[in-house]
Amino acid sequence: MAKQRVLSGVQPTGNLHLGNYLGAIRNWVEIQSNYDNYFCVVDLHAITVPHNPKTLAHDTYTIAALYLACGIDLQYSTIFVQSHVSAHSELTWLLNCVTPLNWLERMIQFKEKAVKQGENVSVGLLDYPVLMAADILLYDADKVPVGEDQKQHLELTRDIAIRINDKYGSKEKPVLKLPEPLIRQEGARVMSLTDGTSKMSKSDPSDMSRINLLDPPELVEKKIKRCKTDPIKGLTFDDPERPECNNLLTLYTILSGKTKQEVAVECRDMGWGQFKPLLAEVTIEALRPIQDKYKEIMDNRDYLDSILREGRQKAEAVANKTLERVKNALGYLPPL
Repeated sequence: MAKQRVLSGVQPTGNLHLGNYLGAIRNWVEIQSNYDNYFCVVDLHAITVPHNPKTLAHDTYTIAALYLACGIDLQYSTIFVQSHVSAHSELTWLLNCVTPLNWLERMIQFKEKAVKQGENVSVGLLDYPVLMAADILLYDADKVPVGEDQKQHLELTRDIAIRINDKYGSKEKPVLKLPEPLIRQEGARVMSLTDGTSKMSKSDPSDMSRINLLDPPELVEKKIKRCKTDPIKGLTFDDPERPECNNLLTLYTILSGKTKQEVAVECRDMGWGQFKPLLAEVTIEALRPIQDKYKEIMDNRDYLDSILREGRQKAEAVANKTLERVKNALGYLPPL
């Protein structure tokens, strides 16, 4: 039997952080051989909010290289850049024309981001769930890894596909495959260094709230030294009154490879002045192989370009077939 196909993407807006890696990517690396994976750097999504055109191309390279540095294996996976495959934009327009406006206006993330942008909110921000639907549907994805905050987008994707199939296909011959959610096995729930009750996030305006995978050792030390703690001596897990303590102990447990029980015994009598250097040391050592691999890849730009070129070719072959199928169903005159 052919493996099920999976589609996933990351925006090139800042580099990945420990929360991305420990919460999702590391787990995906462990099970990637079970699927036919398409990993996309979704650079078209990156401009739905104000962006820096001087860094967009470099940030795109960074995400692609980090996929590889974190362990994504080209034997099982295709890595490509979204804007290199024009079918993404073309299918988005076709889907736009069958998607009711009120479906988009009810999207939670649009409402939240629109409030922040005020009068500067773009049509792209309203419409990016349709682009996301095109990303998924182009590859006949069987599964899409989603977290809690992305379920609504996948539901919209399915609604759009059902609408296309009902209007232009048949039960025997649907136009688009309906993707299913792949509720990813949650790895560590890594929280912010400045607020132990909030998840570590790229969107947090403070870089001190997260440890990025490419942070140099001295910056890791600085962030951990300054991270939020409490005045209590003796470190314990699972105390609801000490969320930062639980977060930092959890990080230490995962990165050191020790058991929770071992860490509980080791740290129960420690103060923060003794613990923070330990956490910084294991974090730096855990990031070292990723950073070394990343540097090796980025220093060989021809190699990275060849991967993205081959990825584009493979992605285009799949995406263009789907686009042709949709255009035929909608009644377009094929190219002469």
